[in-house]
Amino acid sequence: MSKSILIVEDEKILRISLTDALKAEGYTVFAVADGNEALAAIDAGDFSLVITDIRLPGASGVDILRRSLVELPLTPVIMMTAYGNIKDAVSAIRSGAFDYITKPFDLDEMLAIVAKALEIQSITEENIRLKKELNSFYGAPNIIGESKAMQAVFALLGKVSRTASTVLILGESGTGKELIASTIHYQSARKDKPIIRVNCAALPAELIESELFGYEKGAFTGAGARKPGRFDLADGGTIFLDEIGDLPLLTQTKILRVLEERTFERLGATGSVKVDVRIIAATNKDLVAEVKAGRFREDLYYRLNVIPVILPPLRTRKDDIPLLLYAFTRRFNDQLGTNVSFGPEAVNLLMNYAFPGNVRELLNIVERSIALANDKTIRPADLPVHITKPRQKKTSLASLHEIIADAERGHIINVLQLTKGNRSKAAEILGVSRKTLWEKINTHRLDL
Repeated sequence: MSKSILIVEDEKILRISLTDALKAEGYTVFAVADGNEALAAIDAGDFSLVITDIRLPGASGVDILRRSLVELPLTPVIMMTAYGNIKDAVSAIRSGAFDYITKPFDLDEMLAIVAKALEIQSITEENIRLKKELNSFYGAPNIIGESKAMQAVFALLGKVSRTASTVLILGESGTGKELIASTIHYQSARKDKPIIRVNCAALPAELIESELFGYEKGAFTGAGARKPGRFDLADGGTIFLDEIGDLPLLTQTKILRVLEERTFERLGATGSVKVDVRIIAATNKDLVAEVKAGRFREDLYYRLNVIPVILPPLRTRKDDIPLLLYAFTRRFNDQLGTNVSFGPEAVNLLMNYAFPGNVRELLNIVERSIALANDKTIRPADLPVHITKPRQKKTSLASLHEIIADAERGHIINVLQLTKGNRSKAAEILGVSRKTLWEKINTHRLDL
């Protein structure tokens, strides 16, 4: 769709020349010679750009600017003026005009200004559109679920988002804790500021503090320049500390200070940094048990647990599985350009599956099934084998090899779920190479 431009110029030759030049560039042009006609056009139409002389019969160029700012707030206005009226043009810019050009002007110069104005207008419109989409996407009603458990979560999110309180999101791996954190942020007064996400479990212990709080030049070998930390980047917005139960005790102490004093110290610094940040934390661990075991600070637990949001596992809200299945199927059909659906037998198998990996596991299953589907209907044979043929418990007559293989398979599944499918991290925990882990995943026919 071509950009539409309104030209307001009482000099006929200039009006025609400018109109022809803009049309040659592919723009749609509506040209008038009178200020009052221009006001009527602005009231009736929608223009991407307005180019107007300052001195006109009828309404002036300043009147046109003012009307445009009200009726077409995203539309830039370029003022044309004779050399002696530059003062008027500068005043118009201070009132909101995009730019001005003095007569007589070169058409190439005008075309360059027009291109720049329309580029900025397009970027502004795109940013507004993306913000609307983002706010819509992160609205609680768009988190999928009609079960009573999820409706209770939605109701709580609506209240939590209006506060500045610290939030602790609790739930098993794969239940959607990061999506909930993003929803709270984008529904809050901080939505125009950043949300910085930190997976505490994925950060090596020796790097956690420098990542969170940053460091000064020379703080340690290799620190050649000052580096801001995640809390610096989140200033004014939100920081989401996922898997906070994995933080070392010393780092927990520093997080507590941020919560209580709104300050922290960079590594190698001599003074404190003031920060305005909302903390949203999440974990799949039982923090009460971690406190009793001495692995988590009790005072930090109570400071984090101001408003707890508990996400139910998928196995306790199976009524939501068809809704999730439909949404994920539509998403991957759009991405892959396919038109695949799940047949009733496949849906029935999924409804009766326990989903230890929760919503994330269902998402992965849908993506895999659609990507590998042989026709437009997904049948039981297209589903992962552990869903269609669940393993039976080994009897006392099972061989030692079978018992060991079953235990190994179960442990690999648990570790992969703990690391959210991060195979490098899982291999490190299991004490094997990534290649060995990949081979075992294939051997056990795991679809994680």
